[in-house]
Order: sequence, then C-alpha cells, then structure tokens
Amino acid sequence: MAYLYPLMAVLIWAGNQVVNKLSVGAIEPEVISFYRWLLALILLTPFFLKGIIKNLRQIYPQVLKLMVLSLLGMALYQCLAYYAAATISVLTMGIIMSIIPLLTILLSIFILKTPPTQGVLIGSILSFIGLIWLISGGEPTRLLELGIGKGEILMLTAALSYALYGVLTKKWTMKITNWHSVYVQILFGTLMLLPGFLMSNDLTINSDNVWLVLYAGIPASIIAPFVWIIAIKKLGANKTALFLNLTPVITAIISILFLHETLCSYHLIGGGMSFIGVILAQNLKTPLFKMKASDKDA
Repeated sequence: MAYLYPLMAVLIWAGNQVVNKLSVGAIEPEVISFYRWLLALILLTPFFLKGIIKNLRQIYPQVLKLMVLSLLGMALYQCLAYYAAATISVLTMGIIMSIIPLLTILLSIFILKTPPTQGVLIGSILSFIGLIWLISGGEPTRLLELGIGKGEILMLTAALSYALYGVLTKKWTMKITNWHSVYVQILFGTLMLLPGFLMSNDLTINSDNVWLVLYAGIPASIIAPFVWIIAIKKLGANKTALFLNLTPVITAIISILFLHETLCSYHLIGGGMSFIGVILAQNLKTPLFKMKASDKDA
C-alpha cells in the first residue's frame, strides 16, 4: 500500500509533462506559471498561514535560502519547461528530466562533498552518450552542423535547476516543517513570477486553458508533493527516490496514447542508455578512489 504514494506522485508529474505540451498556444508560459502557484498559494493559505505567522522567528533566518530554493524549484524549473515544450516532444522532455537523479548525484559531489563512485563515472558517461543520441535524433554528427536545439537547452537547464534545488534542500537543514518551507517557497515563487505575468500579452483564462491551470495548480503542485512527503515518511528518502526512474516510462506511455507522439528508435536507444546510466549511478557504490589510512583518520 505504501508504494502507491510515490507511484501516484510520479503519475501526476508525468501527466504534467503533457500539460506542458498542451499549454503551447493555449496560454503563455509566464501566465500559466504564475496562475499555477497563485492557485496553490490560495488553496494552502487557510491551512498554513496561521502556523507561518506563529513560527516567523524560526522562518525569518531562512528567508534567503527559501528565496533561492523558490527561484530554482518554483520559478525557473517549471517556466523553462513550458518554454521548452514549444519546440520538443513530451517524449524528449521526459527523457531529459529522467537524468535529474544523476545530476543531483554529480552536484552532490561538489556541494555536499559526497565521494564519487564508479557508478557515477560510468553512469555519467553512459547518460551523456544517451542524451547526445537522443538530442541528435540518432545522428550525433548532426550536432556538429546544427548544434543543440533551443528546446533541449531549456529542458537541460530546467533539469539542472531542479537537481540543484534538491541538493541545496539537503545541504540547508532548516528547523521548520516541510510544508511551511513549501508554502513560503510558493509565496516567493508567485512574487518572482509576477513581473513576467504582468508583461505578458494575454492574461486570459478561458475554456481552453483553465483545466491546464487547474491540473498544474492542484494535482501537480499540491497533491503530488503531499503524497511524496507521505511516501518518504513510510518508505524512506532513498527508496522513494527510485520511483522517479519510472517518470520517463510513464511519460512516454501517456504521450503516445493521448498525444499520439511517435516512439522512434533514437528515443529507445538514447533514453535507454540514459536510464541505465542513472541506475548505475544510484546503485554502484564502489568508491572511485580508495582512501588512504591517513585520510580516514583525518
């Protein structure tokens, strides 16, 4: 039963990749990003505002950290994904997002001083080759002529942004509850997105885009994080994180069934190599360098 919680979260987040694609032409990226977090903020306020006010002394010293996390996880990550959806398929988006666990491990080496492993080395090389194969459509030499597309660059930046968000969340231990942290981040994210929202040409919510905002604002922004936190409490962080590996598979299934996207050989080869690389990085724990006795005693 406990495994249903992370599975539900992954299903919702995979569905949100489809929402990203369907938002193209229906609503501007800055607009759906702002409405999404504004809706989440409004719905969460009755439950958490009183507690936030009560614990302001504990929250205030963490404001700068919460602002950085908000910029990475609430503003940049999702807004970049909306922009990327204009030029790349949901299949490609899902595969690129699947390397977030690997990027998190790589960033942890530099930020958290986590010792590198053989899995990280082999997995990084394999995932890199897989991404090159995917982005080039199975013809790597094309990248020398055409370069990497704008959509791929935006999606890779979004993945890096979210990976950095995850690493900093581990680094910055804050003496506030998870939901108070999330609420304040949503508040800052909404404020950060406000200027772009106000400068947009069309702020209209209509019958074509209202359900996109509702899905992004409720299931993807509230329900998925809620069940994910429950999963971490029941299964532990490491076991729960493994479910993220299902995201590209579920995203591919949804995009093929509902958006009628074509699954090509380069999706399978590139995505498969990236997936195997991430699995190796997560599970092959042999240290890359053997520590000397003097290092262990230091």
